[in-house]
Amino acid sequence: MTNEIEREDAAPEDWQTRAEAAEQALGQMQREHGEKLKRAELKIEAVRAGMVDLDGLKLVDLDRVALAEDGSVPDAAAVMAKLKRDKPWLFGGGSSSSTAAVPRAEPARARHARDLSEADWRAARAEMLRRSGG
Repeated sequence: MTNEIEREDAAPEDWQTRAEAAEQALGQMQREHGEKLKRAELKIEAVRAGMVDLDGLKLVDLDRVALAEDGSVPDAAAVMAKLKRDKPWLFGGGSSSSTAAVPRAEPARARHARDLSEADWRAARAEMLRRSGG
């Protein structure tokens, strides 16, 4: 009870100081909450855009991202499109390898001596002798 009487007798400057401190704390909490909302909205959009590693969101400047009254980020898709254009390696889906089908392997065809010219026959014979060691 003594504590309540002391509070009532406190100077108006003390109450004003406490009110200002409370307003500053409230403002700080609102900023932190806004940043968390921005990050959550951008994470959702990053997953939709195919981001491979969500650590790539650290590259987004949250000060440039606007937060709507309902807690959404209306330009989240545009932010991800710009990030995807500027840093495509953060996103999956693209492949630098060819999608062409691999040609079928054909069995080795035997070459007949009758089909070779004399120079080709001599070269093939020399190669065969070299391989057989004779």
